[in-house]
Amino acid sequence: MTNTLLDNQKIESETPKPRLWMPEQVLFTPAALAEPWGQKIKQRVESLNLPIQELSANRITGIRGETERETYNVAKRTLAVVNAPPSAFKLSPIPPSADWQFHLAEGCPAHCQYCYLAGSLQGPPIIRVFANLPQILDNLKSFERPKEETSFEVSCYTDPLGIEHLTGSLAECIRYFGTRSDGYLRWVSKFDAVEQLLDLPHNNHTRCRISVNAESVSGRFEGGTAPVKSRLQALRKLALPRSQGGGEYPVGLVIAPIMLLDDWELHYTRLFDLISEAINFECDLTFELISHRFTPGSKEVLQTWYPSSKLDMNEETRSTKRNKFGGTKYVYDTDTMKKLRRFFESEIQRRYPFARILYWT
Repeated sequence: MTNTLLDNQKIESETPKPRLWMPEQVLFTPAALAEPWGQKIKQRVESLNLPIQELSANRITGIRGETERETYNVAKRTLAVVNAPPSAFKLSPIPPSADWQFHLAEGCPAHCQYCYLAGSLQGPPIIRVFANLPQILDNLKSFERPKEETSFEVSCYTDPLGIEHLTGSLAECIRYFGTRSDGYLRWVSKFDAVEQLLDLPHNNHTRCRISVNAESVSGRFEGGTAPVKSRLQALRKLALPRSQGGGEYPVGLVIAPIMLLDDWELHYTRLFDLISEAINFECDLTFELISHRFTPGSKEVLQTWYPSSKLDMNEETRSTKRNKFGGTKYVYDTDTMKKLRRFFESEIQRRYPFARILYWT
């Protein structure tokens, strides 16, 4: 028996059950129920014996508590199945991650105290799933460049794997892109329930990425997510050849947000050791490296969501970065960024010479 097969058996026996988010209420709008995909989502939700409420109008109301924190708690326990608005069909570029972004949902079931969605989406952070997914996918054809690879990111406003057991929408996206000549899908997650994705006909047109961090960061700031070790075992399953029970996907690791911890080199060296244990074979592997940053708006929202958080968001110790639209971000200073980047790139090149580093930001 090969070492890889022995490793697989050992990992399978040690890996805990996947982390699954279960909402306390599931709301369906009339428009969503009129969609065939909305009916399929309803069947999934019913099979899990979750409480369903069919709304009389196509608006989500009543998701507010007496305080912002109470509103957050109610919203984060709510799944709303709605139709994507017309604006969702006007795609926006999203470099360096992909050529375009599109959305199968908005809102995330995780509780990351640095959440990049804070301040980006309007209203309470309900997880809204789109029932008109077939129309959303059909719309992507007009954004493909003929005879040239065109990439589409689907994780900007949600964690698609974190809600997949409720929707089936990520699998549908993978199937769709498996039929395309020039379109390629990209998704990323902090969850680990990948079993239903392993046998899909992806045709190497989907890159599955897992977001990881030092365990000292994940344990403190990434509530509701799968443990880092479990995420890495999920990535292993996705990357392994089908002959060994895997999905044989192109895969990637997003190390984010990289933080300037005390003894940060030690913490992130341990992370790379965990990665090396899980990905101990050559595969189509990429890395994306994202340092911690925040905006004035996201800081304000995060402090209402997580008033006791120990996350470092001190503007005085950061440099100011402005975008072309006049927005402000607080990032690490130039010397710190160079030091962090040098460490991460050298570790990756030393340990995974077959991998590609897509970007540092």
